[in-house]
Formats: sequence, C-alpha cells, structure tokens
Amino acid sequence: MSNSDKLLERRNKAVAAGVGNLGPVFAKCAGNSTITDVDGQEYIDFVGGIGVNNVGHCNEKVVTAIKEQAEKLIHSCFHIAMYEPYIALAEKLIEIAPGDFEKKAVLLNSGAEAVENAVKIARLASGKSGIVVYEGGFHGRTLLTMSMTSKVKPYKYRFGPYAPEIYRIPYPYCYRCPYGKEYPSCDIYCAEQFKNWFIGNAAPENLAALVAEPIAGEGGFLVPPPEYFPRIKSICAENGIYFVADEIQSGGGRTGKMCAMEHWGVEPDLMTMAKSIGGGMPISAVVGKKEIMDAVHPGGLGGTYGGNPVSCAAALAALDSLETGILEQGAALGEKLKEIFLGWKEKYSIIGEVRGLGAMIAIELVSDREKKTPDAAVTKKIVSEVLKKKLLLLACGNYGNVLRVLVPLSVDEETLGKGLAILEEAIAANS
Repeated sequence: MSNSDKLLERRNKAVAAGVGNLGPVFAKCAGNSTITDVDGQEYIDFVGGIGVNNVGHCNEKVVTAIKEQAEKLIHSCFHIAMYEPYIALAEKLIEIAPGDFEKKAVLLNSGAEAVENAVKIARLASGKSGIVVYEGGFHGRTLLTMSMTSKVKPYKYRFGPYAPEIYRIPYPYCYRCPYGKEYPSCDIYCAEQFKNWFIGNAAPENLAALVAEPIAGEGGFLVPPPEYFPRIKSICAENGIYFVADEIQSGGGRTGKMCAMEHWGVEPDLMTMAKSIGGGMPISAVVGKKEIMDAVHPGGLGGTYGGNPVSCAAALAALDSLETGILEQGAALGEKLKEIFLGWKEKYSIIGEVRGLGAMIAIELVSDREKKTPDAAVTKKIVSEVLKKKLLLLACGNYGNVLRVLVPLSVDEETLGKGLAILEEAIAANS
C-alpha cells in the first residue's frame, strides 16, 4: 500500500465527508510551481492553492520572514499587545490600494472574514442594511458570505435559512449576455439597467454597499468590459451606495497589476484582500476610506488571530517579491497564456471562449460553438485526465464548464511548457 493510500484511508476515517478534494493527492513538500507528494511523485501546479501562491510555493523571502518572525513573536493578540508587523502591513496595503485619499486598514484571517467585516463597516458607516452582490459571485462560506455567494450547490445547499437583505444583479457576461445584447453596440446596457433595477428590487436609500469581484472567479473568470465598473461605481456614488471591491482572488498581482480595479481606474470605497498577499499564510484585510473605516467604534472590529505577526511578516515578504520582479513576470505570463490559448481555440472546436486579465485566465468549453452549449461533462473529464498525468487543474463557472488557470506567477518556462503540453493533449483528445 502506498503512502498516499495509507493517508487516504486515515483521511476517510477522520475527516468530515463534506470537505471536498480534487483527488487523492497528499503533498509532502513544494517549490515554486510544483508539489511533491508523499510517494515522491511531482505534480505541476496550475491551481496555486486556489489563487494563493502567486509568488510560488515556499518563496525564499517568505520562508525567511516566517522563520525570523517565529523566533521573536508568534502570537500576542493585537488587541492585547500590539506589534510592528501589523502596522507595517496595514501601511503597505494602504499604499497599494487604489485611491488618492486617506485610507485605513484592519487585518483579519480569511477572505470570508474580510468580506464579512467590509459589510459590517459599510452598514455601520452608512446606517443602511441592504447589500447588492452579483449572480455567479463567490464571497465565502460563513453564514453572511454564503448568503452573498450565488451558486447553490455545493456552497449553499440545505444550509439555510440565509442572512437577509442580500440582493443580486447580473454579472456582465458578454459571451452569454443575460440581456441578449452584443458588446460594444450595447453601450454597457447591463450597467445602465442597474438604475432601473432599483425600481423593483431595493431602494438606494436602504442599500449600504455593492460588493463586486473585479473578475468573477468561481463564476467562470468573467471579465467585464472596461467601461463597466467605472459606470457602476458612478451609479453607486450618485445613490449613496458604497462600492466594495472583492480583490481576494484577483488581487496580489494575478491580473498583471497589484489590484485588478487599477485596470479601469476605479477607486473603491472599501476593498477586501486575502489569498496571495500572504504568500501562503492565512491573512486578509479590509482597506478603505478613512472616514468609512473610522466610523466603527473601538472593539467593533478584530479577532483573536487577526493580523497574526508571522502572517504579517510573510505578507510583507510576499508583497516585496511581487514588487521586485514577480508582478512583471506575471504580466508577461498572462500575455503568453492568452496567446497560446487563443491558438488552441483555432484548433479545437470544444473551446468556446478564452478570457482573462493578466494571468487570471480561463477556457470555456462547449459541445456546440454556435449554440454555446456548456460541456460540464468533458470539462470534468479533462480535469480528471490531467490529474492522472500529474497536472493539478480546477474547473469553475455556473455550468462547471470552465478550466481556470492559476499557476504561480513565478513559474519557470520548462514547468509551464510541460503543464501546457499535458493540458493541450487532453483538450485535443476530447475535441
């Protein structure tokens, strides 16, 4: 019996069935863009810990920072005995967050916790309770963030009742426009419809915030037209609604810029950050306008582990790695992947659309290009087939028919080439 088989047996006895897994892979160690399992088999990682490892597995700067901080202070709770790494990271996140105005930050543990706190802050500062989110959006698995998340199975199924005062609008999905329009002749009809949406759904006077993923991650790596979010932000401002950018997956350099909203010159009132800012360590943040952040009374924000000193040190090192080369490398990687995938689209009829921004890129698979018929079955088959050939890859999208690529931005050419060859072979075999 292999080491993996032994661990799988133990896992099945000890770990709750509700914890899903890509496959029977047990990591022993990892470096940059590969993971080695407990049996010595090497896997090419196109998942990146679900968008966490932008600077690569066990980034040298991050590992050094963790070691040095762990020898000095692991935990004191910032509420009890404050420490410099928390302040330094807050300062750094304020610096990189879009917006030429005074900002403040609060550090937390997970993406869901950041979203939940952004909602708390927006509600208190505005004195209003309603929250607008997007169809197809994903914001977390806590009661509030699960309620904000769109997809029912597996995330919400039978977990109700859900938190109230959550409203939804369609995400701009040009390939499958919910309004049957064509870009650019539509004149961003989906954004203009938001004004009419108030009439039959929720009055602006009761809406605290609109929470938006710059690129819909779980929804299928949907990229809105460049005019969309500037127009939505303007409508929010006109109606006294805070604009909250959920940059948990799209931030940390994934799209070629530190924050995806930078691509469109949008300055959010509040922004959530997590995943890749920690270099693999659990940490998240809410960054926003000073007057909004400071509206909350002392003691209203925080948590026992929020802004852990070791995680703060890791995050500072990860951000430094991004700013000293990896961000630029990721932008070039995105251009390369898009060119390659568009070339595949010319060859393989199963590819309906290639879309993305920077190295946050995806391939939507269809059984009929003309009808744009989603092909979830073949998508699932491809994910399974490439796993057998030691490539880690995930699907996403409302129909489960989108292959998403979140390879570390620091991936080397040889590893990238091997991974792409495995993926192309699987796509070709199923076309």
